[in-house]
Amino acid sequence: MLDSLKQAGKNIGRELGRTWENLSEGWRELLSRSSDSLTHFSSASKNETQPQSGELAIFPSWGLLAGEVEETGKEIVVRVEVPGMEKEDCRITIDGNLLHLSGEKRFERETSDSTYHVMERAYGSFQRTIALPRNVDIDRAEASYKNGVLSVRLPKVAGENGRTISVS
Repeated sequence: MLDSLKQAGKNIGRELGRTWENLSEGWRELLSRSSDSLTHFSSASKNETQPQSGELAIFPSWGLLAGEVEETGKEIVVRVEVPGMEKEDCRITIDGNLLHLSGEKRFERETSDSTYHVMERAYGSFQRTIALPRNVDIDRAEASYKNGVLSVRLPKVAGENGRTISVS
């Protein structure tokens, strides 16, 4: 009996160690790959319907707006996932090599006679800045929105491929 308890303790310890390792690996990847996508949302507008007292009355203040920056020979393409938003709720500003994305994700309650038991989606105003790898032609920039993904196409400035400088 004592041996079986010792073996069970070893098995539990091994499984807890593996679980902790997987959890740690997930957090490390989230922080290394997605830390910039972790976006702060300020509190929702006063005129929106908030959850009722007694249920989850506080919105999460952090959410993920996952994105990617792709460079081709002619342009930089930035894509950002903005689920639950309309294109009119997004604002894009380009300042030098920085793309600023801001907007508001509104909380809309379909019915007032329901109770929220899980509230993981962040709502409110946000701003996110994405560094661009090259200078872009702001006047020819284009943005589109499809299936919750905002895409910004930014033609690169002609003649800016970098140059080699000799050391004297």
